[in-house]
Amino acid sequence: MTERLSKVNRLLQKEISTLFLHDVEFPKNVLATVTRVETTPNFQQARVFVSVFPQEHSDGVISLLSRRVFFIQQTLNKRLKMRPVPRIEWTREAKTAEAQRIEELLERAKHDIE
Repeated sequence: MTERLSKVNRLLQKEISTLFLHDVEFPKNVLATVTRVETTPNFQQARVFVSVFPQEHSDGVISLLSRRVFFIQQTLNKRLKMRPVPRIEWTREAKTAEAQRIEELLERAKHDIE
């Protein structure tokens, strides 16, 4: 990965995280986090990996983000001084779901021992 691509990924992650914090209303008691961004080498597209807690709300959050993608894309186009601004595509972060599943298994095992 080139240094420029890495910088763009970090910049997009920071800006989208800020939008999540201030401009996107998620359901109550739901936490959505941008875990990483992977931009194509030609800077045309960026896959944004989103972690959702609790996990059972992930489909709803991805659906909400898909409905708000135009607003988020427009805001990024205005804020960022790069051209082109990569087109955003949402992806559920699988690593977080796996970590939550392992944590639940450990918790169950702990209760079984007690």
